[in-house]
Amino acid sequence: MSYIFGPLPSRRLGLSLGVDLIPSKTCTYDCLYCEVGKTTCHTIDAQPFVSVEEIKGELGAALLNSNPDTITLAGSGEPTLNSEIDKIISFIKEKTDIKTALLTNGSLFWKQEVLEKVLAADIILPTLSTVFNDTFKIIHRPYHGLNAYMIIKGLKELRKRYRGLIFIEVILLSGINDSEKELEGLKAIVDEVSPDKIQLNTVVRPPSEHRAVAVDNFKMEKIRDFMGHKAEIICYSPSGEKTARHDSERVSVIEMAKRRPVRLVDIAQALNKTQEETEHLLKEMIEKGDVSEKKHGDDIFYIAYMDL
Repeated sequence: MSYIFGPLPSRRLGLSLGVDLIPSKTCTYDCLYCEVGKTTCHTIDAQPFVSVEEIKGELGAALLNSNPDTITLAGSGEPTLNSEIDKIISFIKEKTDIKTALLTNGSLFWKQEVLEKVLAADIILPTLSTVFNDTFKIIHRPYHGLNAYMIIKGLKELRKRYRGLIFIEVILLSGINDSEKELEGLKAIVDEVSPDKIQLNTVVRPPSEHRAVAVDNFKMEKIRDFMGHKAEIICYSPSGEKTARHDSERVSVIEMAKRRPVRLVDIAQALNKTQEETEHLLKEMIEKGDVSEKKHGDDIFYIAYMDL
Protein backbone atom coordinates (compact mmCIF):
# COMPACT_ATOMS: atom_id res chain seq x y z
CA MET A 1 0.00 0.00 0.00
CA SER A 2 1.18 3.51 -0.81
CA TYR A 3 -0.88 5.57 1.63
CA ILE A 4 -1.86 3.27 4.50
CA PHE A 5 0.55 2.06 7.19
CA GLY A 6 0.11 -0.05 10.29
CA PRO A 7 -1.80 -0.57 12.46
CA LEU A 8 1.00 0.47 14.79
CA PRO A 9 1.06 0.87 18.57
CA SER A 10 0.74 4.60 19.28
CA ARG A 11 1.86 6.31 22.46
CA ARG A 12 -1.35 8.35 22.46
CA LEU A 13 -4.00 6.61 20.38
CA GLY A 14 -3.72 2.89 21.07
CA LEU A 15 -3.48 0.74 17.95
CA SER A 16 -3.45 3.28 15.14
CA LEU A 17 -4.00 2.75 11.42
CA GLY A 18 -2.12 5.53 9.65
CA VAL A 19 -3.20 7.41 6.53
CA ASP A 20 -0.43 9.35 4.79
CA LEU A 21 -1.93 12.24 2.81
CA ILE A 22 1.26 14.08 1.84
CA PRO A 23 4.42 13.28 -0.16
CA SER A 24 7.39 12.66 2.10
CA LYS A 25 8.61 15.77 3.96
CA THR A 26 6.18 18.24 2.44
CA CYS A 27 5.59 20.51 5.40
CA THR A 28 5.05 24.02 6.71
CA TYR A 29 7.93 23.48 9.18
CA ASP A 30 11.45 22.06 9.15
CA CYS A 31 11.65 21.15 12.83
CA LEU A 32 14.89 20.47 14.69
CA TYR A 33 13.36 17.43 16.35
CA CYS A 34 11.62 15.87 13.34
CA GLU A 35 12.07 12.11 13.28
CA VAL A 36 11.29 11.89 9.55
CA GLY A 37 14.20 14.10 8.46
CA LYS A 38 14.66 17.49 6.83
CA THR A 39 11.81 19.14 4.94
CA THR A 40 12.33 18.97 1.18
CA CYS A 41 9.15 20.80 0.12
CA HIS A 42 8.49 23.85 2.30
CA THR A 43 5.03 25.32 1.69
CA ILE A 44 1.79 26.63 3.22
CA ASP A 45 -0.27 26.12 0.05
CA ALA A 46 -2.73 23.23 0.20
CA GLN A 47 -3.01 20.92 -2.81
CA PRO A 48 -4.66 17.54 -3.53
CA PHE A 49 -1.19 15.90 -3.64
CA VAL A 50 -2.51 12.32 -3.76
CA SER A 51 -5.47 10.44 -5.23
CA VAL A 52 -8.48 10.39 -2.90
CA GLU A 53 -9.89 7.35 -4.73
CA GLU A 54 -6.68 5.40 -4.25
CA ILE A 55 -6.64 6.26 -0.54
CA LYS A 56 -10.27 5.14 -0.22
CA GLY A 57 -9.46 1.84 -1.93
CA GLU A 58 -6.44 1.15 0.26
CA LEU A 59 -8.23 2.19 3.43
CA GLY A 60 -11.22 -0.01 2.68
CA ALA A 61 -8.95 -2.99 2.08
CA ALA A 62 -6.96 -2.34 5.25
CA LEU A 63 -10.09 -2.22 7.39
CA LEU A 64 -11.04 -5.71 6.20
CA ASN A 65 -7.89 -7.09 7.84
CA SER A 66 -7.50 -4.97 10.96
CA ASN A 67 -9.51 -3.47 13.80
CA PRO A 68 -7.56 -0.44 15.04
CA ASP A 69 -8.51 1.84 17.92
CA THR A 70 -8.08 4.92 15.73
CA ILE A 71 -7.53 5.90 12.12
CA THR A 72 -4.88 8.60 12.19
CA LEU A 73 -4.28 11.17 9.46
CA ALA A 74 -0.54 11.65 9.79
CA GLY A 75 2.49 10.27 7.98
CA SER A 76 5.58 11.95 6.59
CA GLY A 77 4.31 15.50 6.03
CA GLU A 78 1.77 18.00 7.37
CA PRO A 79 -1.66 16.44 6.61
CA THR A 80 -3.62 19.71 6.61
CA LEU A 81 -1.71 20.64 3.45
CA ASN A 82 -3.92 18.14 1.62
CA SER A 83 -6.78 20.22 0.24
CA GLU A 84 -9.05 17.15 0.11
CA ILE A 85 -8.58 16.04 3.71
CA ASP A 86 -12.29 16.62 4.35
CA LYS A 87 -13.19 14.00 1.75
CA ILE A 88 -11.01 11.42 3.50
CA ILE A 89 -12.54 12.19 6.89
CA SER A 90 -16.05 11.91 5.40
CA PHE A 91 -15.19 8.54 3.83
CA ILE A 92 -13.90 7.19 7.14
CA LYS A 93 -17.09 8.32 8.87
CA GLU A 94 -19.20 6.56 6.24
CA LYS A 95 -17.11 3.38 6.35
CA THR A 96 -16.64 2.78 10.06
CA ASP A 97 -17.33 4.04 13.57
CA ILE A 98 -13.61 3.91 14.46
CA LYS A 99 -12.48 7.29 15.78
CA THR A 100 -10.59 9.57 13.41
CA ALA A 101 -7.55 11.44 14.72
CA LEU A 102 -5.62 14.24 13.04
CA LEU A 103 -1.95 14.47 13.97
CA THR A 104 -0.94 17.99 12.93
CA ASN A 105 1.60 20.68 13.71
CA GLY A 106 -1.32 23.11 13.99
CA SER A 107 0.29 25.69 11.74
CA LEU A 108 -2.62 26.35 9.35
CA PHE A 109 -5.73 26.72 11.51
CA TRP A 110 -5.57 30.51 11.06
CA LYS A 111 -6.76 29.72 7.52
CA GLN A 112 -10.56 29.35 7.65
CA GLU A 113 -10.61 27.03 4.65
CA VAL A 114 -8.22 24.63 6.39
CA LEU A 115 -10.04 24.77 9.72
CA GLU A 116 -13.41 24.01 8.16
CA LYS A 117 -12.10 20.88 6.45
CA VAL A 118 -11.08 19.15 9.70
CA LEU A 119 -14.02 19.90 12.00
CA ALA A 120 -15.52 16.40 11.51
CA ALA A 121 -12.48 14.62 13.01
CA ASP A 122 -12.96 13.07 16.47
CA ILE A 123 -9.58 14.05 17.91
CA ILE A 124 -7.16 16.77 16.81
CA LEU A 125 -3.60 16.69 18.15
CA PRO A 126 -1.86 20.00 17.31
CA THR A 127 1.60 21.05 18.46
CA LEU A 128 2.40 24.17 20.48
CA SER A 129 5.92 24.25 21.86
CA THR A 130 6.50 27.97 22.43
CA VAL A 131 4.63 31.27 22.40
CA PHE A 132 7.73 33.35 21.63
CA ASN A 133 8.45 34.04 18.00
CA ASP A 134 12.26 33.88 18.27
CA THR A 135 12.06 30.44 19.87
CA PHE A 136 9.39 29.40 17.37
CA LYS A 137 11.78 30.14 14.51
CA ILE A 138 14.60 28.20 16.18
CA ILE A 139 12.54 25.08 16.86
CA HIS A 140 10.33 24.91 13.78
CA ARG A 141 12.21 26.83 11.05
CA PRO A 142 8.81 27.68 9.52
CA TYR A 143 7.87 28.64 5.99
CA HIS A 144 8.54 32.36 5.59
CA GLY A 145 5.66 34.46 6.86
CA LEU A 146 4.53 32.00 9.53
CA ASN A 147 4.93 33.14 13.13
CA ALA A 148 3.96 32.02 16.62
CA TYR A 149 1.13 34.54 16.89
CA MET A 150 -0.61 33.10 13.82
CA ILE A 151 -0.40 29.59 15.26
CA ILE A 152 -1.83 30.75 18.61
CA LYS A 153 -4.65 32.59 16.82
CA GLY A 154 -5.45 29.43 14.86
CA LEU A 155 -5.56 27.25 17.97
CA LYS A 156 -7.92 29.67 19.70
CA GLU A 157 -10.19 29.61 16.66
CA LEU A 158 -10.04 25.80 16.61
CA ARG A 159 -11.14 25.65 20.24
CA LYS A 160 -14.00 28.04 19.54
CA ARG A 161 -15.41 26.13 16.57
CA TYR A 162 -14.40 22.50 17.10
CA ARG A 163 -16.60 20.11 19.12
CA GLY A 164 -14.22 17.15 19.32
CA LEU A 165 -11.26 16.46 21.59
CA ILE A 166 -8.11 18.59 21.43
CA PHE A 167 -4.86 17.13 22.75
CA ILE A 168 -2.13 19.77 22.56
CA GLU A 169 1.34 18.30 22.22
CA VAL A 170 4.26 20.25 23.68
CA ILE A 171 7.66 19.17 22.36
CA LEU A 172 10.28 20.10 24.97
CA LEU A 173 13.91 20.59 23.97
CA SER A 174 16.63 20.98 26.56
CA GLY A 175 18.11 24.49 26.65
CA ILE A 176 15.66 25.83 24.05
CA ASN A 177 12.10 25.95 25.38
CA ASP A 178 12.33 24.50 28.90
CA SER A 179 13.19 27.70 30.78
CA GLU A 180 10.91 29.32 33.38
CA LYS A 181 10.05 32.16 30.99
CA GLU A 182 9.17 29.74 28.18
CA LEU A 183 7.02 27.52 30.38
CA GLU A 184 5.14 30.38 32.03
CA GLY A 185 4.31 31.90 28.65
CA LEU A 186 3.27 28.54 27.27
CA LYS A 187 1.06 27.70 30.24
CA ALA A 188 -0.80 31.01 29.98
CA ILE A 189 -1.73 30.40 26.34
CA VAL A 190 -2.48 26.69 26.77
CA ASP A 191 -4.79 27.49 29.67
CA GLU A 192 -6.54 30.03 27.47
CA VAL A 193 -7.00 27.52 24.65
CA SER A 194 -8.19 24.96 27.24
CA PRO A 195 -7.45 21.67 25.47
CA ASP A 196 -8.80 18.38 26.79
CA LYS A 197 -5.25 17.12 27.35
CA ILE A 198 -1.74 18.60 27.42
CA GLN A 199 0.69 15.96 26.20
CA LEU A 200 4.32 16.61 27.06
CA ASN A 201 6.89 15.06 24.78
CA THR A 202 10.60 15.28 24.15
CA VAL A 203 13.14 13.72 21.80
CA VAL A 204 12.61 9.95 21.94
CA ARG A 205 13.60 9.03 18.36
CA PRO A 206 16.63 10.15 16.34
CA PRO A 207 15.98 13.84 15.47
CA SER A 208 16.67 15.79 12.32
CA GLU A 209 19.29 17.93 14.13
CA HIS A 210 21.67 17.06 16.96
CA ARG A 211 20.74 20.37 18.61
CA ALA A 212 17.42 18.78 19.54
CA VAL A 213 18.28 17.31 22.95
CA ALA A 214 15.83 15.51 25.22
CA VAL A 215 14.69 16.95 28.54
CA ASP A 216 15.50 14.53 31.36
CA ASN A 217 12.78 12.59 33.19
CA PHE A 218 13.03 14.52 36.44
CA LYS A 219 12.50 17.87 34.72
CA MET A 220 9.70 16.45 32.58
CA GLU A 221 7.85 15.49 35.76
CA LYS A 222 8.34 18.97 37.23
CA ILE A 223 7.00 20.53 34.02
CA ARG A 224 4.01 18.19 34.07
CA ASP A 225 3.18 19.28 37.61
CA PHE A 226 3.57 22.94 36.64
CA MET A 227 1.29 22.61 33.60
CA GLY A 228 -1.58 21.28 35.72
CA HIS A 229 -3.96 18.35 36.01
CA LYS A 230 -4.57 18.02 32.26
CA ALA A 231 -0.87 17.46 31.57
CA GLU A 232 0.65 14.04 31.01
CA ILE A 233 4.04 12.79 29.89
CA ILE A 234 3.76 10.67 26.78
CA CYS A 235 5.42 7.28 26.98
CA TYR A 236 5.44 4.22 24.74
CA SER A 237 2.12 2.43 24.79
CA PRO A 238 1.94 -1.05 26.29
CA SER A 239 1.21 -4.10 24.23
CA GLY A 240 -2.48 -4.62 23.50
CA GLU A 241 -4.55 -7.56 22.40
CA LYS A 242 -5.27 -6.13 18.97
CA THR A 243 -2.58 -6.78 16.38
CA ALA A 244 -2.21 -6.21 12.68
CA ARG A 245 -2.39 -9.01 10.18
CA HIS A 246 -0.06 -8.54 7.25
CA ASP A 247 0.42 -10.33 3.96
CA SER A 248 4.12 -9.59 4.04
CA GLU A 249 6.02 -8.97 7.27
CA ARG A 250 8.98 -7.52 5.40
CA VAL A 251 6.80 -4.97 3.56
CA SER A 252 5.04 -4.06 6.81
CA VAL A 253 8.32 -3.38 8.61
CA ILE A 254 9.59 -1.26 5.72
CA GLU A 255 6.35 0.75 5.63
CA MET A 256 6.67 1.43 9.37
CA ALA A 257 10.34 2.34 9.23
CA LYS A 258 10.00 4.56 6.13
CA ARG A 259 7.73 6.95 7.97
CA ARG A 260 9.46 7.10 11.35
CA PRO A 261 12.19 5.22 13.23
CA VAL A 262 10.75 2.25 15.12
CA ARG A 263 12.02 0.09 17.95
CA LEU A 264 12.07 -3.69 18.06
CA VAL A 265 9.23 -3.72 20.58
CA ASP A 266 7.06 -1.56 18.28
CA ILE A 267 7.59 -3.97 15.38
CA ALA A 268 6.98 -7.04 17.52
CA GLN A 269 3.67 -5.61 18.78
CA ALA A 270 2.50 -4.61 15.30
CA LEU A 271 3.31 -8.04 13.81
CA ASN A 272 2.19 -10.05 16.86
CA LYS A 273 5.58 -11.74 17.03
CA THR A 274 7.88 -12.59 19.89
CA GLN A 275 11.00 -10.52 20.47
CA GLU A 276 13.16 -13.44 19.35
CA GLU A 277 11.18 -13.87 16.12
CA THR A 278 11.34 -10.14 15.45
CA GLU A 279 15.10 -10.01 16.07
CA HIS A 280 15.57 -12.81 13.53
CA LEU A 281 13.43 -10.98 10.96
CA LEU A 282 15.29 -7.70 11.48
CA LYS A 283 18.67 -9.40 11.22
CA GLU A 284 17.72 -10.77 7.80
CA MET A 285 16.38 -7.38 6.70
CA ILE A 286 19.57 -5.60 7.78
CA GLU A 287 21.65 -8.10 5.82
CA LYS A 288 19.48 -7.44 2.74
CA GLY A 289 19.73 -3.67 3.18
CA ASP A 290 15.98 -3.24 3.81
CA VAL A 291 16.52 -1.36 7.09
CA SER A 292 19.40 0.09 9.07
CA GLU A 293 19.99 0.51 12.79
CA LYS A 294 20.47 3.81 14.59
CA LYS A 295 21.14 4.16 18.29
CA HIS A 296 19.50 7.01 20.20
CA GLY A 297 19.90 7.16 23.97
CA ASP A 298 19.43 3.67 25.32
CA ASP A 299 17.26 2.51 22.40
CA ILE A 300 18.03 1.11 18.97
CA PHE A 301 15.74 2.28 16.16
CA TYR A 302 15.24 0.80 12.71
CA ILE A 303 15.03 3.10 9.70
CA ALA A 304 14.20 2.53 6.03
CA TYR A 305 14.75 5.07 3.27
CA MET A 306 13.91 2.88 0.28
CA ASP A 307 10.87 2.80 -1.99
CA LEU A 308 9.32 -0.58 -2.69
